[in-house]
Amino acid sequence: MEKWTPKHEAPEPLEGPVVATITGGTILWFALFLVQLPFYGWFDDRDATWWVWTCLAGGGLGLIGIWYVRVRDAAIKRSKVTRSE
Repeated sequence: MEKWTPKHEAPEPLEGPVVATITGGTILWFALFLVQLPFYGWFDDRDATWWVWTCLAGGGLGLIGIWYVRVRDAAIKRSKVTRSE
């Protein structure tokens, strides 16, 4: 089997409001968790409590994501300042 080689260069990554996007998603996950919490018994009766815990896990991972993108943005800004000097 041959090694695959790209036929063209990869496009530049899109940069946008990454911190705002991750923060919004994290808030959404926690909101979904809080909305489902009063119905935990309903989910438990149907063996679907994983929906509730998935939302909580998404919110927790989102907190890690917020930390990560903030550190990444700070490193990118420091790199730009260092290059311009």
